[in-house]
Amino acid sequence: MKAKKIIIGLFAAFIALSLPMNAQSKKQKQEEISKTIRELIEAQKINVEVNTALPMRGPSRHLTSNYSVEIRNDSVFSYLPYFGIAYSAPYGGRAKGLIFDEKITDYKVLFDKKGTANISFRIRNDEDSYIYWIKIFSSGSADVRVTPNNKQSISFYGEFIYDTPKKNAKNK
Repeated sequence: MKAKKIIIGLFAAFIALSLPMNAQSKKQKQEEISKTIRELIEAQKINVEVNTALPMRGPSRHLTSNYSVEIRNDSVFSYLPYFGIAYSAPYGGRAKGLIFDEKITDYKVLFDKKGTANISFRIRNDEDSYIYWIKIFSSGSADVRVTPNNKQSISFYGEFIYDTPKKNAKNK
């Protein structure tokens, strides 16, 4: 009976000691992810994959294809669907939606106290002019809002795509 109590006591002590280590490693991992995300944002290497569209009218839509917004240096590579009302359309009615590669103007990044990045920029193409607002949380989740000049606004939810140093080390 004493041996059973000793084993249970040792097991309980092991669990009690491992919990703070687990919590610490989770916190360290989250800090590492947050740091990696911030570095990529500051280097203008941003890639957000979206999985949900929220048009101004109608229900939200789960996206089954791969859609994304990518910022590299001074350009945006937008591959997003559009659901909404267009106030004017190009001649012939063949609108591209939000699929284009264009140069960015008025690029701004602000980080709040929690480490959330608030990114805004403008672009113009042959169809319309757009304002993009991208919010990237320190956890990696992201919100994208696009306001076209000649269409209703639309929002998207998704994830910031990044590689942690451990992932990079495995790939080398």
